Formats: sequence, structure tokens, C-alpha cells
Amino acid sequence: MPETHGGWTVHSERSVYDSPWVGVRLADVDAPDGARFDYHVVALNRIAVAVVIDRSDRVLLLWKYRFPVAQWGYELPGGMVDAGEDPAHAAARETAEETGRRVLGEPEHVITIEPLPGQVRARIDAYLWHGAEPTGGPIDPEEDGVATWVELDRVPELVAEGRILGAATATALLQYLVRRGGAASATP
Repeated sequence: MPETHGGWTVHSERSVYDSPWVGVRLADVDAPDGARFDYHVVALNRIAVAVVIDRSDRVLLLWKYRFPVAQWGYELPGGMVDAGEDPAHAAARETAEETGRRVLGEPEHVITIEPLPGQVRARIDAYLWHGAEPTGGPIDPEEDGVATWVELDRVPELVAEGRILGAATATALLQYLVRRGGAASATP
């Protein structure tokens, strides 16, 4: 039975490609103007990221090279949410795996985004913690980032320069700065 939302009717959707990391779907749709066509949708697993702030007003970031965009940059620690896993737990687990630090206290939800809603399903949840303690180093051998603390006042500049990689990292950090009242003074 077709579903209609926002003027779009979805008659069916089928998988073209699936892996543990990405799926490609082909949806048979009617657009609001009545045109019927196949619409490509990329489906990614849900992601959770951690915004970890220390007492010196710094954020824990990973400095990484991302070959799909041929660029070095800063990212928040995070990764895929396992089936049945709470997203905040996933962000905390990924932080320990990628940075060798265990977050402290209870998480606070910062924001949930869909970074490319025109063709990609990629829900990303960001959670905030105040503090983390070392656990002896990263435990995921596939992670190649270098964990570093970056002053929050530098975030708007790093975003403007393209040194913050990914919509989730930029959006979560800028949202945090706006909420705490610190982004306006540092905006380039």
C-alpha cells in the first residue's frame, strides 16, 4: 500500500546494494507535481558522536585523514550505533575505543541531525559530557586518529577554514557554543 507524506507518494522501495555500513535503495515515487520516477536513497546506519568538554574549556577531537575527501581534519569521536544499543552508550563506547578515554557523568543530548536529507538517510545523535578519564589508549586497532584537546574558542575559525570534517562535528560543536552563549563572539 503506497504511503503519502508531504505530497510525495512512495509506492515501493527495494535494495540495490547492502553492506554492514551502507545501503543503496531505489524508491518508486510520485513527486508532488505527479511525476513518477525512481529515486535513489543512500541509507547509512545510525551514528552517535560525543562532545567531551574538559575543565579548561577544551573539546576532545580526533585529528584524522579521510581519503574519500582527501583531507586532514578534526572530528568528534563517534561511530555506528549497534542494533538495540542506546545512542548515548554508543557515543561513550566509541569515545573509549577511539581516544582511550572514558566519559564521566551522565550524557546530555545536544542535537540530532540528518546531514543530507535529499538523498541520504543518516541520523546522527550528539551527546555532551563534561570530562573524561584516560583508560590507557585507544582500543580499536582500525582507528587511526590522534586524540587531542582543542580550545572551544577556536571552533568557529576551524569550521570556517574547513578544518572541522563532517556536518555532525560542525553542527554539534556550533550548537553547543550557541547553547552556552559563546559562538557569537568567536564567529569569523
